[in-house]
Amino acid sequence: MPHVIIDRHQLANGLRVILSHDDRAPIVAVNLWYDVGSRHEKPGKTGFAHLFEHMMFQGSANVAKGEHFDLVQAAGGTLNASTWFDRTNYFEALPSHELELALWLESDRLASLLPAMTQEKLDNQRDVVKNERRWAVDNQPYGTWDENMQELLFPESHPYHHPPIGSMEDLDAASLADVMEFFTAYYAPNNAVLTVAGDFEPASALAMIEKHFGPIPANPAVPDPPSIALDAILGAERRLEVRDQVQLPRIYAGYRMPIFGSPGFDALEVAIDLLGSGRASRLYRSLVREQQVAQDVTTFAFPLVGGSAIFTIWVTARPDVAPATLEAALWTEVDRLTGDGPTDDELERVRNMHAAGVESSLERISERADRLSMYACLFDQPERINAEVSRYEAVDAGRVHEAMSASLRADNRVVLTYLPAESAQDVA
Repeated sequence: MPHVIIDRHQLANGLRVILSHDDRAPIVAVNLWYDVGSRHEKPGKTGFAHLFEHMMFQGSANVAKGEHFDLVQAAGGTLNASTWFDRTNYFEALPSHELELALWLESDRLASLLPAMTQEKLDNQRDVVKNERRWAVDNQPYGTWDENMQELLFPESHPYHHPPIGSMEDLDAASLADVMEFFTAYYAPNNAVLTVAGDFEPASALAMIEKHFGPIPANPAVPDPPSIALDAILGAERRLEVRDQVQLPRIYAGYRMPIFGSPGFDALEVAIDLLGSGRASRLYRSLVREQQVAQDVTTFAFPLVGGSAIFTIWVTARPDVAPATLEAALWTEVDRLTGDGPTDDELERVRNMHAAGVESSLERISERADRLSMYACLFDQPERINAEVSRYEAVDAGRVHEAMSASLRADNRVVLTYLPAESAQDVA
């Protein structure tokens, strides 16, 4: 497994800088994480973090609307951004000699976005986000599942109760003053991590960063994050049946689990792979191949850092298989792994699979930069990137059993059952 080089710095204004030199290819990745996501939003003002992911490409005092894309792509680079519950990030990958272009563009919109912000840009991007919601959630088969899961797993007062994309009502009510206030509060160098990875000269890169980011003032009044305290266990099973425009029934199961970065999360990450990763996994082998009650299975975690992460399973029924039959088969396999624990062969399989996945991911400069920013932003420990495999391999059968017994319980479970919408005959 390659050892990722980590060279840490911090500017006088609080910007944390991670440099990771690798000259095997003439490419450089620039990755900027801001410590603000949907959990930082106030009630009635949801969707602001995601809205700003869009607003940040609408031009600044020195860059015209859409020009950020044009300049990077003309230089042979790629770029994008994303929003999550716990952060917002922006990233570029370019030929090595174009490093300063990316640094200038990122620093310029951090320093001078507000003077170029207009009501017209806000209205335009608000409509873009609303259309994105219609496409990705409202008009997508099973598209509301994660929102329903969050609402049932987290109380209304908890920051994870609402999704990053926000509500239509809150987006409609957002004023220019509201969004400017949000930017001023959270978009500051002392609330960000900048990672540069790939083919560059470290001293030169640091000088560029100091030149472009150093003059941007810190915000000494970044708001304290909201309370994220939460009971480890839900306390009772919660169920919801949803009629939707779907062809086949699908069952979603969600559990509160230990937060991302904890030993408990690591143990349940192994359980997730044992249950659903690959054709040799427990659920695929039993439900898809042997019993033939499911046509697909998916398992993964929402890696949240506040209160609780989410352990997620979904299974889609084969045609003519009753949802109750599928659900019973699902619980049987989950309970069997919880009770018996994994075999040595199963652990070896998922460890090898995980190690290969990590190694493959870290070969990509953009992915390496993103993980360094993540560990620095969420934990102030970019060094965690070099322990991803060892943390996983340290999980033995006993830890899997203990973690599953603690979290994968009926009184800690949300069950969503999606069924095909009623036909005209059903309604009649």
